[in-house]
Amino acid sequence: MLPALLKQAGYQTHIVGKYVTSPCCLHCSNRLATRHTLWASKSLHHAACTAQTGWLPDTHCGQVSHFTMLPALLKQAGYQTHIVGKYVTSPCCMHCSNRLATRHTLWASKSLHHAACTAQTGWLPDTHCGQVRHFTMLHALLKQAGYQTHIVGKWHLGMCNWEYTPTYRGFDSFYGYYNAYEDYYTHAANGGYDFRDDTSVFRDPSNEYFNYLLTERTVQLVEKLDTSTPLFLYLPYHLCHGPLQVPAKYENMYSDIQNSSRRIYCGMVSMMDESFGNITQALDSRGLLDNTLLVFTTDNGGPVQYGANNWPLRGGKGTFWEGGTRGVAFVWSKNLLSRTGYTNNEMMHAVDWYPTILHMAGLQPGSSIDGVNQWDMLSNNGPSQRDEFVYNIDTIPNSTAIRYKDYKLLTGNPGQFNDWYPVPQSVSSANLTSTDTQGRVEWKPQLYNIRNDPEERHDLAESDHQTLQMMLGRLQDWIKSGVTPQNAQVDPRGDPKRWGGVWTPGWC
Repeated sequence: MLPALLKQAGYQTHIVGKYVTSPCCLHCSNRLATRHTLWASKSLHHAACTAQTGWLPDTHCGQVSHFTMLPALLKQAGYQTHIVGKYVTSPCCMHCSNRLATRHTLWASKSLHHAACTAQTGWLPDTHCGQVRHFTMLHALLKQAGYQTHIVGKWHLGMCNWEYTPTYRGFDSFYGYYNAYEDYYTHAANGGYDFRDDTSVFRDPSNEYFNYLLTERTVQLVEKLDTSTPLFLYLPYHLCHGPLQVPAKYENMYSDIQNSSRRIYCGMVSMMDESFGNITQALDSRGLLDNTLLVFTTDNGGPVQYGANNWPLRGGKGTFWEGGTRGVAFVWSKNLLSRTGYTNNEMMHAVDWYPTILHMAGLQPGSSIDGVNQWDMLSNNGPSQRDEFVYNIDTIPNSTAIRYKDYKLLTGNPGQFNDWYPVPQSVSSANLTSTDTQGRVEWKPQLYNIRNDPEERHDLAESDHQTLQMMLGRLQDWIKSGVTPQNAQVDPRGDPKRWGGVWTPGWC
């Protein structure tokens, strides 16, 4: 186990409370389902990377005593590291990418309706493409400040118009795909081909597994960098998003796992870890790690139907439960953190990365933002600069979730998977229990004390009427300050069949 490895390395090791619930409260998880890593610092070199791994990828990828093999991540997490404890992301990956790039929560950027989650890869110029056009993105501000800016991996923040694509929004280069996910070998996504090198369609003659290509390009970028110019490198990896595909050698690392989805998923996590190690080694060989801040974060909770696991938290990706929104993250640096080797249990939201990274670069984000600068908390174990946040407010189906201090309020349907899902053990079962409440038609307001009840098993709505009314009042205040959600319909102009079978901008 991780504490045993740390103890062998000379750490004092202690556990307080339930070990599996301590890491954090997150927005995008699977957040991260962890697919984004951020290397960031003032005049240093920044990189961003996310990955979808679920709640505890290193402790839940096998059977009871089996652990995922993550040597690279454990090495980084055990050296000059600060673990973010109560870190909140979004229920879905696009929501998290939006928050990281634009500094706004969903209710403030018109991307808050469930269509952004369920039809996010469709031909949606409004929900999928136009919601952040008027926002200056994080990487654009860093580029204006003299940074080199590169993205390798998933964009998922607009593509119906060229102005919405990465190299028009502040990145010097783009190597990856526009949509939410695609086949790891054919690059097929929802009826079209999706792989770009900058603005050009890239055809891979080798049919090699996607992650090999992404890692190879990232290492090449690092090897060619102008080390006299600061860098922001954003790596929203396809791993560990569906579809469940991985080269056999990684799946075979978990041959003792009977459940095929779980076995493949764990192999994907280990391949992500190997890629992470190769990239950090490349950075180190160029002498860049001495002045770099690395941020590894999930983007949403793990999809329980596809091999991920958030146990003992409730729910999974696509839900407002802690299993869908509480995630794992750590920051690492050789020299830039005042305190290291500890877990901070203060409250942080994914939208806070925007002003925090800008602060590290000596920049100001402006006044109209939803995030707060958490650098003192991250670097010095200081107090959090927030005590509340919005998970999402979707006024179309009246589905909302907010947090204030220890309390969490949910109204309406919180999502599709609403139970507690142990690690799948049998050959075919995903442990989607018969008591799952996804078919419930009406949901009464629910109230939970997340500090005392992180597993969300004890609804306080009936017993604590005063707190419930206080939270409902705060919800109304949030609703008044929000924007009207967009719910665009599918637009046939974007059908890849009209563009030679390729997902192509230029139709809105």
